[in-house]
Amino acid sequence: MSTETAASVSTHILDTSAGRPAEGVAVRLLARPGRDADWRALGGSTTDADGRCKDLPALPEGTTHVRLDFAVEAYFEKKQAEAQQDAPANRDSGAAEVFFPEVAITFAVVPGEHYHVPLLLNPFGYSVYRGS
Repeated sequence: MSTETAASVSTHILDTSAGRPAEGVAVRLLARPGRDADWRALGGSTTDADGRCKDLPALPEGTTHVRLDFAVEAYFEKKQAEAQQDAPANRDSGAAEVFFPEVAITFAVVPGEHYHVPLLLNPFGYSVYRGS
C-alpha cells in the first residue's frame, strides 16, 4: 500500500478581453495512469463568479497525466449576446467569433503535489501556466 497521497488539481479562468474572471465555463477533468493509458473522465465543474472551479473531483492514486477540458465557446456566445442586448445598434450580423471553441490542457503530475492551472482567455487566444 502506498503512503503517498495523490496529486490534486485546481484551476481558474481570467477573460483577458474583459479584464475579469470568466464565469459559467464548464470544465471537465480527465486522468490517466501512464502515458499510453486511456483517459478516464472523472467529472467536472463550472467556474463561479471568481472564475474558479472549487469542486473538481479528486485524482485517483496512480495518476500521472491530467487533462482539463474547458468548453469556452458557450461562454463567449453568452458574452456576445449580453453585449448585443446592451448595445443593439452595434449588433453584428454574423455568428459569434470564437477561434478556439474548446481548450484542452494536458500536463504531467506526481503524487503529493498540488497543481493550480490558470487559463488566461480571449476569443482569439489563450495562455496557461502552472500557478501556485
